[in-house]
Amino acid sequence: MLRTRVITALLLVAGLALILFAMPPLAAVLTFAVVAALATWEWGGLMKQDQPARVMYAFVLLLFCWQLTVAAPELVPGLLGISVAFWILAVPLWFRFKWALAGNDFFGYLIGALVILPTWAAMVALHAVSTWLMLAVMALVWVADISAYFAGRAFGKHKLAPTISPGKTWEGVAGAVVGVLIYGGIVLTLSPLKDKLPLPLPLLVVLLILLTAVSVMGDLFESLLKRQAGIKDSSNLLPGHGGVLDRIDALTSTLPLAALILYFVR
Repeated sequence: MLRTRVITALLLVAGLALILFAMPPLAAVLTFAVVAALATWEWGGLMKQDQPARVMYAFVLLLFCWQLTVAAPELVPGLLGISVAFWILAVPLWFRFKWALAGNDFFGYLIGALVILPTWAAMVALHAVSTWLMLAVMALVWVADISAYFAGRAFGKHKLAPTISPGKTWEGVAGAVVGVLIYGGIVLTLSPLKDKLPLPLPLLVVLLILLTAVSVMGDLFESLLKRQAGIKDSSNLLPGHGGVLDRIDALTSTLPLAALILYFVR
């Protein structure tokens, strides 16, 4: 299992590097759209839809991606704003009331589009500014996840959301914040990316903490939906890793916020 997981990860990293650094920008946009379509197909599985409905749903999302790209790019900031409002205002209520997707098709399809389409738009927007900036934001999520894991194992006592993800603790969240602040300090001090975020230090600290918080929410949100659907992984598309949604769950909440911040500071 570990060997399969490592091989899959290496192939994904190599493929992503090839697309981002050795191919035209359009290849990255198309790749992001494919990732979004696969995630949408998996979302249909969380809704317990049959295969034709899932494929059609993924196709419709691809059409939205195409329309945003060629006909309505000016709508992207508004879409990102709606996404951020969803994560900050609606998702905490979702955790409180444990709303479910199955049995409410329109609602489920709408939420899926609201989760996945802004993620694609954010990846495109960040990549258009700088490939390294997009990767830096993605790395922030990975740093938060790794820091939370080790801090939770070492110090975890107080459960964060025991009915959703029993392994997560408040100590793990604190570790994620510390890890991201250290990571952010390194990136914003030693890398050229510091010139793209000309903000005062206190505001940068607040934004890093906010990005960490929403990354945790994205992880918990998918965990709740999988628990409600009675499945462990969103699919088996990625051997050893589960599905696409399993790999981008925290990114779906973090990338739109990061891209929206960029729109305001540029």
